[in-house]
Amino acid sequence: MSGHSKWASIKHKKGVVDAKRGKIFSKLIKEITVAARMGGKDPDSNSRLRLAIATAKAENMPKENIERAIKKGTGELEGSNYEEVSYEGYGPGGVAVLVEVLTDNKNRAVADVRHLFERYGGNLGETGCVAWMFAQKGLIVFQKDQIDEEKLFELALEAGADDIKEGEKELEVITEPSSFEHVKAAIENAGLNYILAEITMIPKTTVNLDDKHAQQMLTLMELLEDNEDVNHVYSNFDISDEVMESIS
Repeated sequence: MSGHSKWASIKHKKGVVDAKRGKIFSKLIKEITVAARMGGKDPDSNSRLRLAIATAKAENMPKENIERAIKKGTGELEGSNYEEVSYEGYGPGGVAVLVEVLTDNKNRAVADVRHLFERYGGNLGETGCVAWMFAQKGLIVFQKDQIDEEKLFELALEAGADDIKEGEKELEVITEPSSFEHVKAAIENAGLNYILAEITMIPKTTVNLDDKHAQQMLTLMELLEDNEDVNHVYSNFDISDEVMESIS
C-alpha cells in the first residue's frame, strides 16, 4: 500500500485526527482562504474550494468558520496573506517526500522543514527532484472486512474509477481528480463506508522500509504534519504489516 494511504490508515487507527482537531481546523481554514482567493467564493465554479469545504464539513467544522474563511480569501474580511510553497527531498531509507506548505513566513517554513528532514535521517533536495514520482489522483480507502468487495468493485468502476488496488487489509479506489466527486457521491449514495476520501498525490513506485527506517519515517511524517505551516505531506514509503507490528 502506498505511503500516503498507509499513513492515513495509521492516523485513523491511532486517533491522531481526533486528538489534533484544533490544528486540523487551522489548516483547513488556510486552505479554504487560499482556495477562495485564487478561484473565487462560489464552490460550484471553484473545485478546490468545493473540496476544501467538503473536507471541513467532514471534520464537523462549524458553518460560520467556513464562511469566515471564504470572506478572508475574497477580501471581505481582513486576514493573513498565505503563500503556497512546495519542498521536495528524501526521507530515511531514500524514500521520496513532497511537502506542500501554506505559510505567511517562507523563511520560517523552510527552516522548520529542513530541520525535521535532517533530524530524522533525510535531506531537502532541489525543486523537481521527487515531484515526478507522484501523480495527482482521487483516493478512497476502505477496510476490507467492513465492505462488500464485489459491490464496491462494480459500483466504483461503473461510476468512473480508474482502478481498485487491493492490500492485505484495505481496498483503494483510484480516480482522476475530475471524476473524484462523482465516484465518491455514488459510493456514499450506495451506503458504503470509507475511512478516507481525498484528492492526493499517489506515488508511481514505492520503497520498502525496514524497522529502523520505518520508525524514523513515521516520526518524520507526524512531525511534518504537526507543523503549523505544512498543509500536506506525501511520500512513497511502504511498510509491511509485519514491520508495523514490530514497531507498534
